[in-house]
Amino acid sequence: MDELYRQLIEIVTDNGYSDEDLKLIKKAYDFACVQHKDMKRKNGEEYMVHPLTVATIVANLNTDVITVVSALVHEVVDHGSSSFEEIEELFGTEVKDIVESLTKVNRLHLIEYSESASLYLRKVLVALSKDARVIILKLAGRLHNLRTNEGLPPEKQKQKAMETWNVLIPIAHRLGINSVKSELEDLSFKYIKPEIYEEIENELPAPREELNAVLHEMMDDITELLVENDIKFEIKGRVKSVSSLHNKLSNGKKWKDIYDILGIRIICEEESECYLIIGLIHSLYRPIPKRFKDYIAMPKGNSYQSLHTGVFGINGYPIEVQVRTKEMNEIAEHGVASHWSYKEKNSKHIQNVMEQKLQMFRNIIDANSDEITDNDDFINNVSGELLSNSIYVYTPKGDVVELPDGSSPIDFAYRIHSKVGDTTVGAIVNDQMVPLDYKLQDNDIIKIMTNKDSQPNKDWIKFVKTTTAKNRIRSFFSKQDREEYITRGRELLERELRRQKIPFSDAMTDERCEKLFKDLKVGSLEEVFLLIGSLRYTPLYIVELLYEDKRNVQDLLLDKVMNNNAQVKENYKNDIIVSGCDDILVNLASCCKPVYGDDIIGYITKGQGITIHKKDCVNVKDMNSRLIDVEWNTHKSDDVKQYASKISVLTNGINNSLVDIVAKATTRGINVSSMNEIKRNGKIIYDLLLKVKNKDDLEQFINDLEALSFIEEVKR
Repeated sequence: MDELYRQLIEIVTDNGYSDEDLKLIKKAYDFACVQHKDMKRKNGEEYMVHPLTVATIVANLNTDVITVVSALVHEVVDHGSSSFEEIEELFGTEVKDIVESLTKVNRLHLIEYSESASLYLRKVLVALSKDARVIILKLAGRLHNLRTNEGLPPEKQKQKAMETWNVLIPIAHRLGINSVKSELEDLSFKYIKPEIYEEIENELPAPREELNAVLHEMMDDITELLVENDIKFEIKGRVKSVSSLHNKLSNGKKWKDIYDILGIRIICEEESECYLIIGLIHSLYRPIPKRFKDYIAMPKGNSYQSLHTGVFGINGYPIEVQVRTKEMNEIAEHGVASHWSYKEKNSKHIQNVMEQKLQMFRNIIDANSDEITDNDDFINNVSGELLSNSIYVYTPKGDVVELPDGSSPIDFAYRIHSKVGDTTVGAIVNDQMVPLDYKLQDNDIIKIMTNKDSQPNKDWIKFVKTTTAKNRIRSFFSKQDREEYITRGRELLERELRRQKIPFSDAMTDERCEKLFKDLKVGSLEEVFLLIGSLRYTPLYIVELLYEDKRNVQDLLLDKVMNNNAQVKENYKNDIIVSGCDDILVNLASCCKPVYGDDIIGYITKGQGITIHKKDCVNVKDMNSRLIDVEWNTHKSDDVKQYASKISVLTNGINNSLVDIVAKATTRGINVSSMNEIKRNGKIIYDLLLKVKNKDDLEQFINDLEALSFIEEVKR
């Protein structure tokens, strides 16, 4: 324990933490020690070893002091006697919010190994992790758990490894935290495919002990050479991980074609020293032809910069040598995790890189909250952007832009600025004119041509890849439609007033408008015009409301449905038919949330059309007046709509797994839009807001939940 704490303090001191930061870390450490006193982990270690190790892992990533403090106290609620309120009082709101989010995240587990279940768990995990530091702590915690996985039963070991492989490693990759990702991959692979792991280990050109001895001898020789040339540096060596070797072999590589089984990395101070070091190494060892790569002049990825070369080392072993500066190494190894520390040091280049990654991360979450209501849409967006391979393209000025593979010039334009995207008329890629649906490639140089009088094309939605572009295009046309409706609504109202020979200024007095806004439940005259222009209300009805000398909306609606001539049902367009009409404004009641297939009844409201309730809804049960017959349109040919529904799930509070519920929803094609957890008398209640296609799917989902051992009751 003392040794681990000493290592932590040494790391954060080297990272430049202030005296105040060190005091806060000491305070968190002392507090956590008291909370975890006399507790043991399953492998027999003192419990405090876990938070200490997690803190050391995130400190090695050069994160901020808040992340380190959160790591030290992240288990004191679930495995201690503390509370979130106490954490906030002792360490501040920021630490409390991170620990609270992490506590929720740690309760999620994968119960099946399908891709859809994995994607859904990533969705929930990302949604709960509004602060990217929660994800970093989750990754660090899982890394330590896998390092000490031997104490668990074999089945549990594999389950943890599969969850890591399917859910956490893709996120670590997306955030660029390669140092953690690589170790997670190797540890997971060992438990998922132990036979293949052992086979690859046996195929190495020599035992790992011998290979490590070769590395250390070479590192000693290189160290001596660089010291002679007065170069300040760090040097590291590694034997390539089994999972990385498996990937290469799976992609068709032969053992004889793998030149980086052994690797040495040298980290220096200045960019110019990188080239000098490569020259010195080539003077010491014979270079392997065609193995020199300059990723400093031509970055491999978004700001990934390094020099790579291959040499024949001691005993003829091929060795890959990488040379980079400290700043380059931070980006390559720690990715988004190093964002905060570098932000404080005002490195604008690194800020830009990390903000791109963070913004792409947030865009997916925001889009899911605001735009995407279908789980398939979410999976398509995540697969296509958050978890896909990236390409790295350039502006004409040489600025690098990260985009998901398959992106078009339109995606690039919207990544630059929404105005650029909206006014795009053409694209030049590598000095050649290309169509706007052209798929961009790594290292393309893109120039966007714009015209200030141009606007987006709705067809762009069909081929753009990024969520940002899709949302901007949809937003443009939504705004455009709104403006057209407002203009049309004003014209229609003015025409009706002229027909009745009423001056506009006389009709729209402040007093009348205030009464009109209250009746329609709107806040401005513009919204009134919008309601008329979108054909929700007729201008005649608005004039009648203004002067209060005509029949109310209930009378008008009753007239319409009572005097309606029956139509051919196949021609109905809306989901709900009101006494033979399908062009009346209807709203689904928020109290009972009817879904397709429920027995329903209509209630004529004042100014809001017909509200549709379930027939057994308590709010209409004892009403006789203003109720009207309604029915679902069984002949509607458009795509099946999804309806909002609420259920309350009572659990026994023992071994609860929220993802069990999520997995059952996924199987039924039901989207969990939101969830609220309530603890009561030792039990946990989950209030879920769902999107379902019909009553049958909802009832089958409820039956699925009731079959789970920890669920006591499900209420709709």
